[in-house]
Amino acid sequence: MPRQKIFYFKKNFLWGASISSHQTEGGNLNDWSVWEKRNAKRLSREAVEKFGRLKNWHQIKKEAEDSKNYISGRACDFWHKYRDDFDLAKSLELKALRLSIEWSRIEPQKGIFDEKAIKHYLRMIKALRKRDIEPFITLWHWSLPPWISKMGGWKNPKTINYFCRYVKKMSQHLKGKVKFITTINEPEIYTSSSYFYGVWPPQEKNFFSYLKVLNNLIRAHEKSHKIIKKISPRFKVSIAKNNVYFAVEKNSFLNRFLKWLADWWWNFYILNRLKNHLDFIGLNHYFHNLINNGYNRNENKVVSDLGFELYPQSIYYTLKDLKKYKKPIYVTENGLADSNDSKRSWYIKEVLRSVHRAIHEGVDVRGYLHWSLIDNFEWDKGFWPRFGLIEVDYHTLERRTRPSAYEYAKIINDRAILRPHKVASPQGTLIEA
Repeated sequence: MPRQKIFYFKKNFLWGASISSHQTEGGNLNDWSVWEKRNAKRLSREAVEKFGRLKNWHQIKKEAEDSKNYISGRACDFWHKYRDDFDLAKSLELKALRLSIEWSRIEPQKGIFDEKAIKHYLRMIKALRKRDIEPFITLWHWSLPPWISKMGGWKNPKTINYFCRYVKKMSQHLKGKVKFITTINEPEIYTSSSYFYGVWPPQEKNFFSYLKVLNNLIRAHEKSHKIIKKISPRFKVSIAKNNVYFAVEKNSFLNRFLKWLADWWWNFYILNRLKNHLDFIGLNHYFHNLINNGYNRNENKVVSDLGFELYPQSIYYTLKDLKKYKKPIYVTENGLADSNDSKRSWYIKEVLRSVHRAIHEGVDVRGYLHWSLIDNFEWDKGFWPRFGLIEVDYHTLERRTRPSAYEYAKIINDRAILRPHKVASPQGTLIEA
């Protein structure tokens, strides 16, 4: 029997996980917490229409049809339990953790900054440093202070200046304490969900508002990048960009055009606009989109609890597409909803094999941060999707490390992963390695 090949990662490769403030902290007062309370009953009524087709509907039905599922409330109480969660991260050999700072905590009222909240986040960063875990700080992960929301949110160009004021304030405090800052998380997801499809707050389904908000976010990053670098050139600044692998099934003119259009707008428009204001690229990657006379023609042989196709090879092609920017790349999010933990180990291993393949072919990938460290509140879907390496009991707030997390920890400890001759999905379907 031929020997299996071993893929090794460099010693300084950053292994980690990610979380966000509103999804984990609990006790936040922002536009999302206000919207949740207004829409919880509606979302619970719509659950069967949205999720009834899922194979696991019988498992999630009770939770998905409960209006309390859609109110973040205390969430995971990460605000108070962060030290315990950092200890768990350390036990899993993690070298990096991405977390976000909640703007609504820092500036709960216009021009009034909460110094206690700032100090609390600085204690979090100090606690990570104490455990030799590199902090990746995100300054805006979708939730807005209510006073910003009332003035029109990102549709109002004045928000750019208020955001930059907040960025300057936090960057001054973060100087010398962190290296990596992402200003904005997934501007394309936020704008499309909130202003194109109109399903997230403020639920304005308007194409012109969509374009306006997208361009305001681009301008906000450009200005923020200059502010942060002026405070300290040592900061490494980027955005977290969600890119999709658009694949053509049949090589027809229409399919090639649809791929070009999707790549141009979804994957590259923002990066092309911001390429001179990025010190690295933060890649969030979840989706493969097969094109055959239209989008989303995926086979869906293996899917997550949310019904999203699990196609771990796609990250290789997505990383290869980013090579042209000649920037270091950190995978700042990649993961799956998997409450039974039946697919996560397989998925992580196959993704990392694809990441290694991209590195071997010259893509400058320097880190991988899995989404997410702990289970969290998944926005308009609530608590039932389980993304965490660590399970959270939302009744007791008890944490339990999932078996897949230990598999991930072993890869980190070994800095290596086997390259199998044939790759099998959790269902036994053979997939090309």
